[in-house]
Amino acid sequence: MINKVADRMSLLHTESAFQILARANELEAQGKSVIHLEIGQPDFKTPQNIIEAAYKAMNEGKTGYGPTGGIIPLRETIAEHCRTYKNVKTDINEIVVVPGGKPIMFFSMLMLAQAGDEVIFPDPGFPIYESVINFSGAKAVPMPLLEEKGFRVDLDKLRKDINERTKLIIINNPGNPTGGMFTKEDIYAIADMVRGKGIYILSDEIYDRIIFGEKPVSIATLPGMKDWTIILDGFSKTYAMTGWRLGYGVMNRELAEHVTMLMVNSNSCAATMTQWAAIEALKGPQDEPAKMVKAFKERRDYIVDALNHIDGIHCNMPEGAFYVFPNISSFGLTSAKFAGRLLEEAGVAAAGGTAFGSHGEGFVRFSSANSLENIKIAIDRLEKFCKGLR
Repeated sequence: MINKVADRMSLLHTESAFQILARANELEAQGKSVIHLEIGQPDFKTPQNIIEAAYKAMNEGKTGYGPTGGIIPLRETIAEHCRTYKNVKTDINEIVVVPGGKPIMFFSMLMLAQAGDEVIFPDPGFPIYESVINFSGAKAVPMPLLEEKGFRVDLDKLRKDINERTKLIIINNPGNPTGGMFTKEDIYAIADMVRGKGIYILSDEIYDRIIFGEKPVSIATLPGMKDWTIILDGFSKTYAMTGWRLGYGVMNRELAEHVTMLMVNSNSCAATMTQWAAIEALKGPQDEPAKMVKAFKERRDYIVDALNHIDGIHCNMPEGAFYVFPNISSFGLTSAKFAGRLLEEAGVAAAGGTAFGSHGEGFVRFSSANSLENIKIAIDRLEKFCKGLR
């Protein structure tokens, strides 16, 4: 018999992509061919120079506990990266290194949001946003990202949704699952809406190096916004380091002290050898990340064109990240049903749009973090599947 857990556990939800991955793995174990387009994990190997840096650190005995907020050389390197790439002036006292990007989401909610507060989150968006908002006791308020607007924010609606209870607004730019990007004008408008109102911004910038056009603007660079912005970033996507579990937050010094307290009460510190490898990631050659972005663009161009040639599907052109978010509403199936049948009947694993919020209904997410060869096979299977639905 299982003992009853605390009621708040019912407020947490999982990532559907991992559930789909588990089912896809079951089908493969049964001998079925499956093309994996469900999971947001680069299909590239971590660059060798990063692996060697971790190995060197371990051989040098850098395997024990480190400072809770992160080793100083890494925080110094992150600060320099923020100054040169993001145009955000910061220092080591405003940086906290954590095991992956999710802790910054979780800690931000635990630190800032509580019952009676409201947190505005992108919908469709990364599912953990809404999950941890609910866990904090605050009210989760969706910020619809609409296809007809290129999956950008509806500024008029956002302006109406902001009120005296709004404590935090989450921005993911470029975004998962849509690959859409807020324009410079969008970011300036949001800053104007919140400036001076005691509203924080959680700016999830994990994909800001995987872009296919103009570099996104960090809201932290705008006048009066740095102290009211928590930047979330990490190494998983840009450097194919998903399993290394390393991310960081950039925030004002007072908030950094609170996040460090949450770290010491939960994780103690991020793995030391991983942090030394991250220094090499940021300081070392950037050829491999550039090759990854080039490959993601080639795949994006192919898959969007191919999807738009399938009767019944239309798909916007993503501006960043490695996802496409086609509209499949013409087939009369829910997103979850379409994705489920596509996996079971055609051997293509994708995530249903509602896994990313209610405004994802009518869409599915395909990850282009797979080889172009496999993507072509998946498109062929998808086209045959769609013909069978007519």
